Amino acid sequence: MKYALYPGCVSRGACRELYAATIEVCRRLGIELELDIMSSASCTGAGVLQEKNQRLGDTLNARNFALAERGGLPLMTICSTCQGVMSQANERLTSDGEYLESINADLAEEGLAYRGTIDPRHLLWIIAEDIGVGRLRSMVVRPLTGFKFAPFYGCYIVRPRSALGFGEYPEREDSLESVIEAVGAEVVDYPGKTLCCGFPILTINQENSLKMVANHTLDAKGRGADAMVTPCPLCHLNLDGYQPNAASAAGRPIGLPVLHLPQMLGLALGIDPRAMKLNKHIVSTKRLLSQVAVTP
Repeated sequence: MKYALYPGCVSRGACRELYAATIEVCRRLGIELELDIMSSASCTGAGVLQEKNQRLGDTLNARNFALAERGGLPLMTICSTCQGVMSQANERLTSDGEYLESINADLAEEGLAYRGTIDPRHLLWIIAEDIGVGRLRSMVVRPLTGFKFAPFYGCYIVRPRSALGFGEYPEREDSLESVIEAVGAEVVDYPGKTLCCGFPILTINQENSLKMVANHTLDAKGRGADAMVTPCPLCHLNLDGYQPNAASAAGRPIGLPVLHLPQMLGLALGIDPRAMKLNKHIVSTKRLLSQVAVTP
């Protein structure tokens, strides 16, 4: 099982702990990652660029897909936002031959062309669909029994459903809950798990962005969550990084740790928390880790 890894921008910058955890977890799961194929890839546009210039955004994604095609491997991402943006771009590119041809004319300057063969997939989906929750459960050496985790999908990995293949893979709708249960933890359900985290409006409406952070984290904690788990680094930036500000704005303490999906998996697979940089979060994970057995 080998993939060209598209890490996205955030995991190589503001959330380097996500990248570190991904490398360790994939090694334990038997997922071989090729890191060089996508080394010259660009940002997907994160949906923000597409609002201003969709064709430019699609061109950037077509270029990334062409790099993966040239490398001869399927494409894996660890970012929900990247997944959604790439899936939407891919749907437009592969459903309109003339549009793809015009974009390939631009890519030709770099000696690239996208043939429409790439199906970008998030690590979450690969675990749920290729490895399978049953096999994942059998690989757990440190069951997270007794913990209650609130899933937070983020926007782009759940909508639009047509571009994300929910018709062909209906299990994607609750894949995060399935993985949480596979590592032995209990799922805390709450309405905000598929809503926006507030990151997209952070710079233009910080007040409402912080309200969204407070609403989601307080709701999850009020329902008994020990931590929140997200497959989206942008959601992590907001829910973890701005949680202290959100608590101040709400006038209430929150203190809910937010884990990247690979970090939760790593804990269950027996990986040292230090190797996954769980000490780098804004909201401390010390209390959570004190309840996890140090040795498998």
